[in-house]
Amino acid sequence: MATAVLLVALAVLCCLGMLGVRRFATWPSAAAHALAFMLFMTATAHFVPGGVTVMPNHDDLVAMVPPLVPFPSLVVHLTGVLEILGALGLVITRTRRAAGNCLTLLFVVLLPGNIYAAAAEVPFAGQQASPLWQRIPEQALYIGAALWATRGGWPLQPRERAASPGAERASGPTN
Repeated sequence: MATAVLLVALAVLCCLGMLGVRRFATWPSAAAHALAFMLFMTATAHFVPGGVTVMPNHDDLVAMVPPLVPFPSLVVHLTGVLEILGALGLVITRTRRAAGNCLTLLFVVLLPGNIYAAAAEVPFAGQQASPLWQRIPEQALYIGAALWATRGGWPLQPRERAASPGAERASGPTN
C-alpha cells in the first residue's frame, strides 16, 4: 500500500511540475514530496491504538520488532517521530539533503525488522505477512527515493537549446 501511495504521489506531483508548478519542477523535488507524503501516511500507524483494525496500528508494528531489540513499543513510537521529522525535512528545501540522507540511514536500520517480520511471518493489519521477496525491493525503493530526493534538479521538461549565432550558418539554410 505504501509503495502504491509513493508511486501515485510521484506521478501526480510530476504532472503538476510539468504543468508549471515550480515546487515540483524537478524529479528530485517531486520525489522528495512524494516520499514525504508516504511517510506522513505510514507514520500515523505508529500512533494508532491496537484496537483499530481498519488500518495498520501500533501493535502491528511492535510485532515486527525483532526480539533482540529492547523496548519495542518505544522504538515504534521513536521511528514514527523520525519518519515525521524526515518527511518535514524533505519538504523544506534547505534541509532536504540532510533529511534524505538521514532517512536513507533509517530505512537501512529498519531493514532487519522487515526481514524478521517476513521470516517470522508476522501478520500485518490482519493480513498475511508480506514475503521477503517483496519487502526487500520495497525497502530498496524507499532508500532510492530518499537518495534521489537529495540530488540537484533534473527538470521534468527538457530545456530548449538556445540557438547559437553561427548555428544556422553551420547547418545550412532551411526550407
